[in-house]
Amino acid sequence: MAASPCHDQAGPIMWKAVSLTYVEYPAGDLIGKLLAYSSLMPVFIGVSFVTLILFKRDLHTMSFFFGLVLNEITSLAIKYSVRQPRPCRSSEDLATEFGMPSSHAQFMGFFAVYFILLLNVRAYALSSSDRLWNIAISAEVAAIAIVVSYSRIYLMYHTTMQVLVGFLLGTLLGVLWFLVNRLFLAPKFFTIASW
Repeated sequence: MAASPCHDQAGPIMWKAVSLTYVEYPAGDLIGKLLAYSSLMPVFIGVSFVTLILFKRDLHTMSFFFGLVLNEITSLAIKYSVRQPRPCRSSEDLATEFGMPSSHAQFMGFFAVYFILLLNVRAYALSSSDRLWNIAISAEVAAIAIVVSYSRIYLMYHTTMQVLVGFLLGTLLGVLWFLVNRLFLAPKFFTIASW
């Protein structure tokens, strides 16, 4: 018997989902659906960074992305050290069974605070209309970070405390990485770029 697209020699093929972007929401819940899509924002941001790095090769962009990666590693290390369970729901399809801190909230806290600092640190040299644009963009980035973080509570992937701790830790690490970048790394970018 020849193998069909649905079977091989041993019988039916068992399918498994790629869970990188697997997010569940309650069926028929429009708000849940929108929040589930917002939960994918860290993936979109990561892909955007990789694209920028490949095409722009800007050291500051690379450093920002490296900070996000260190932030994610920190989140996973804490998650596996604390080992606090997620809220009561099936965890069969979750990447990790532990919820403290929320990696999504930590990622978005880091990204938002670093981006806002980067955008506004040199704002004194801008015209008043440019400053208004910076304020509007900063408010939008902060709102997106809050929506993504809230989505983790609404969709019952995390408790409120897990999200708050993740967001606060992300913002703290974002500020620290911004200072490290500004005070120690950025002054060396010109030298590194000339190699």
